[in-house]
Amino acid sequence: MASGFGLFLGEVLRHPTEVVAIAPSSAAVARRMTDGLDGITGPVVEIGPGTGSFTRAILARGIAPEQLTLMETNTRFCDSLQRQFPGVRVLNRPAQEIDQIGLEGISAVISGVPVLARPTIQREVVGRAFNVMAPEGFFSQITYSPNAPIAPPMQRELGLRAEKRATVWVNLPPARVFVFHRIHH
Repeated sequence: MASGFGLFLGEVLRHPTEVVAIAPSSAAVARRMTDGLDGITGPVVEIGPGTGSFTRAILARGIAPEQLTLMETNTRFCDSLQRQFPGVRVLNRPAQEIDQIGLEGISAVISGVPVLARPTIQREVVGRAFNVMAPEGFFSQITYSPNAPIAPPMQRELGLRAEKRATVWVNLPPARVFVFHRIHH
């Protein structure tokens, strides 16, 4: 894991505005972020995989490599992910293009991309993800805020509901995991 941390630290120093976490996410957070993936048969997309801590947890849940697509904008992270996870589709593309990668019926999106307090990003990433998601699909999001990373008015606009899954105190900083589902009428 030291090499993942070294790569992470190097990218933080090279691109301080792109890499927003202060440390790669802990295994405890990765487990909570990937709850609900057991037995899923549809495609899974991870956005902002970074050094792959959630990716490892996704595969450990039994998701087949060919079922998983990673969307990462940092080319060094992409190269590293490609080497670490053979068979996984790694795209050097922004999360906003999730509806343009040729997938429909996505079962789950696991997001390490910060969406807090950015309505444009919420519409472009979360909104578009739900456009190509299966009816029962879910969007799992990490945040370092005590509140849902998507405020109630935006949840209503996107037709979603938030569920707080966990607070992981051992993470640095403490992380919260929220899951978003469609509101079924």
